[in-house]
Amino acid sequence: MKNIISNINKAFDHRVRLGIMSVLMVNEYADFTSLKQLLGVTDGNIASHIKALEKEGYVRVEKSFIDRKPNTRYSTTKAGRKDFQKHINAIENLLNQKNQKP
Repeated sequence: MKNIISNINKAFDHRVRLGIMSVLMVNEYADFTSLKQLLGVTDGNIASHIKALEKEGYVRVEKSFIDRKPNTRYSTTKAGRKDFQKHINAIENLLNQKNQKP
């Protein structure tokens, strides 16, 4: 029997990272302030988790100016979408497993 947790991805094992990816999966992009408010976390907390996801190649960062104010927005990469979906599928498979006696 295949290991049912083999596709659970450690990069998504923190609630903030799970939240970031969940928001980005259903939105084309989200800016720093929106993510911070939606997830109820501090600047430093969101920044460190975004950086970790960016390092893995799962999140793309775009910096620009809107009315002379800096704006940072985030979106998922193709690899991020693929691996996050695999992660969610693995969790669903784990939850759907019936208790089987060996």
